[in-house]
Amino acid sequence: MLRIERFDVMNLENALRGARNPMNSWNLSDSAYDDDGQFILGPKDLQLAQKLCRAGSDHRKFIRMIFVSVDVTAPLYWWKEYDTYKVATVANSCSTMHKIHSKPFTADDFSHDHMTKEARARFQDYVAYLEQVRLRYIETKDKAFWYDMIQLLPSSYNQLRTCTLNYETLANIYHSRRGHKLEEWHTFCYFIESLPYASQLIAFDSTEPVSQ
Repeated sequence: MLRIERFDVMNLENALRGARNPMNSWNLSDSAYDDDGQFILGPKDLQLAQKLCRAGSDHRKFIRMIFVSVDVTAPLYWWKEYDTYKVATVANSCSTMHKIHSKPFTADDFSHDHMTKEARARFQDYVAYLEQVRLRYIETKDKAFWYDMIQLLPSSYNQLRTCTLNYETLANIYHSRRGHKLEEWHTFCYFIESLPYASQLIAFDSTEPVSQ
């Protein structure tokens, strides 16, 4: 299970202006804001952006200036793989250390959508035991029970993080993870595909011609 919420794409205008700096070609820019306040790339700017992106990371530096902020709820086993991407990323997560005992454990706190029927039954017992341990900790404040919660917590536990990335990092993620066996990566890649101009700047096929 992976859930995407509350995302914003920022700095597209400034990034595109910077893309024209090397050739001092700002006068050729044809992008503008629409009536809804959205920055829309003109045909000339889009053609230049695609050309730079397809030329490789040395030439597409401008997409490192296009920022995305997003709330992602995902299981710890997915976050361990996400943490591979350390360059140009920032994340603020909900704290298990401070807040693990603050609410009852329920099955919805975990990703269990692909469990077999037998595994799901055992999982329900496991969640019930975690809840017993949580109640013992609240009653006694005995740190031993707190450690039981922390060390028994499975990697399917869902954690919310507010993440900031840029289009370059998202391009690396997309091309590395879109065929991954974890469905959570497929969900994240679908999110990447939904971003403004993702098909031209991130998820493009390098064998296709640049739009005219």
